[in-house]
Amino acid sequence: MSTLEKAAGLGFGAVCFEGNIDFYGNSGFTFASRYGIRYHGLPEGEDASFFLCKELKKGYLDGVNGEYATPQGYFVDEAEAEEFDKLFPPKEKLKLPGQLW
Repeated sequence: MSTLEKAAGLGFGAVCFEGNIDFYGNSGFTFASRYGIRYHGLPEGEDASFFLCKELKKGYLDGVNGEYATPQGYFVDEAEAEEFDKLFPPKEKLKLPGQLW
């Protein structure tokens, strides 16, 4: 069972996230702006082509508009992460092709 099927089975009506439309468009995702949903902190009209959405229940987002805010749990305190990393044997930090940061 796919994650989207499981989400629909749990009663979720839509899924929004950050991604590449060239990849996720093949799975039925489109730009969230088409549903009237803006990405938090971006001014009106700013490029948000990375912010995608898919209805899991047809018509679920009819008449919806608003702003999406990334959940606080997604944000990491870099200093805390560095301290946590010190609990493990040292490894060389690498930046490999395809990494964003």
